[in-house]
Amino acid sequence: MQGRHGRDQKLESSRKHEATQRTSLHNSSLDLCRNPPFSPVFSSSPIRHFANSQTQRKKMASKSESKEPVNEQVIANMYAAMRSELNQIYSKITELEMEVSEHSLVINAIQPLDSSRKCYRMIGGVLVERTIKEVLPAVQRNKEGLEEVISRLNETLEKKKKDIVDFETKYKIRIKKSDDEAKDESGKKEGSAQGVLVGPASSSQ
Repeated sequence: MQGRHGRDQKLESSRKHEATQRTSLHNSSLDLCRNPPFSPVFSSSPIRHFANSQTQRKKMASKSESKEPVNEQVIANMYAAMRSELNQIYSKITELEMEVSEHSLVINAIQPLDSSRKCYRMIGGVLVERTIKEVLPAVQRNKEGLEEVISRLNETLEKKKKDIVDFETKYKIRIKKSDDEAKDESGKKEGSAQGVLVGPASSSQ
């Protein structure tokens, strides 16, 4: 009996010990949940640092873009490119003005004539038979379109001229004026101006 009673006491004490351990483990888990060993809050400093670095990169890029030319050769190349672009605009305006002049000649020649009179218009290298009534509005529309393009090119030309003057003033550039450009432009090939041919007056009768 005494041995059995001793075993019961040992079992009871072991159960109490296990219950005490489970309680302590549970309490320690709760403490860890309430007070974790590290803070899970993420600081915004990495984001702020990234934003600051991006801003610094943009500032450095803008400074590099606005950096002055390093030597005279770079300045000369930039100036030559600006002058070349200006000459191209001049040439295009001269070419279109010649076409407008030819369109005007054609309009003045056929406008007083009978609208049913035959005339021939060159389209894609082929002469096509039409009447003055059909051809005259088309030539007038083309002339107006050319004049609009010339107007836009003149605006671009003035802006480019101003940019060149500012560039010359900034870097103290002086060039000798010559008439070579005017001579080159005077030798350009004349346009076709729609290739309109008017038939004889007897053909409409």
